[in-house]
Amino acid sequence: MSTLTVQSVVYQIDGQAYESRLVYDADIVSPRPGLVMAPNWMGVSEGAERIAQSVASKGYVVLLVDLYGQGVRPGNNDEAAAAMTPLKNDRALLRKRMQVALQQLHEQAHAAVDPAQSAAFGFCFGGCCALELARTGAALKAAVSFHGTLDTPNPADAHDIKGSVLVLHGDADPLVPAEQLPAFRSEMNSAGVDWQLTSYGGAYHSFTDTEANNPGVQMYDAKVSARAFQAMHNLLEEVFQA
Repeated sequence: MSTLTVQSVVYQIDGQAYESRLVYDADIVSPRPGLVMAPNWMGVSEGAERIAQSVASKGYVVLLVDLYGQGVRPGNNDEAAAAMTPLKNDRALLRKRMQVALQQLHEQAHAAVDPAQSAAFGFCFGGCCALELARTGAALKAAVSFHGTLDTPNPADAHDIKGSVLVLHGDADPLVPAEQLPAFRSEMNSAGVDWQLTSYGGAYHSFTDTEANNPGVQMYDAKVSARAFQAMHNLLEEVFQA
C-alpha cells in the first residue's frame, strides 16, 4: 500500500524564509514528474494539503508552494487579501517566488523528480501564479489554472510559454472579469500557444473548494470539480507521455 509523505521544504528568498510542502508517495523511488501547486489566497493550509495529496496519489511529486513566507498563514479573508495583494500588484516578485519554488522542487533530496517532466497548477490566485510561471519561459510541460484570474501586465511574455496551457473556468464566476477571457484568448493565439479554456456552465468561483459557500459568488460544485481535475489529469498524462 502506498504511503503519502508530507515533508516541509524550507528555503530562503532575499533573506526571508519560506516553508513549502512536498507531497509524494514514499514507495516510489524512481524519478517521476514534478508539479508545483500554487494554493488559493489562503496560502499553505489543510485544504491545500488535501488537494496536493490527492494529486500526488496519481504518482506525482507535488510541491505546495509557500508564496507568503514562513509563518504567514492567513486565518481569514482580510489576512489573505493583505498577503496576496502585494504579489498581485508586483508580478515580477510573484514570478520570482514561483521560479524559486520550481527550483526547489528539482533540487530537494526527499523524492526523485525528473526535471524534464514538470508542470504547474493552481487555484484562484494560485491559478494566476501558475500562468505567470509559464509566462517566464519556465521549462513546464503544462500550466493549469482552476478558477483563476487570467490577466497579466506583460501579455507579450506568452511567446515564452514552452508547454500547454489549460484554464478551467466557472462560467458564472463573478470574480474573474468577463473581459479577461477574450484578452486571454488573444494573448494565447498571438503567441501560438497550445491552449484550452473550458467554461463550466453554472459554476461559480472556487468550485473546487469544498468549504466555499458564498451563494452567487464562491460555491463548491462537486460535479464540476471532478470534471476539472479529470481534465488536468488527462492533459498531464498526455504531455508527460509525449
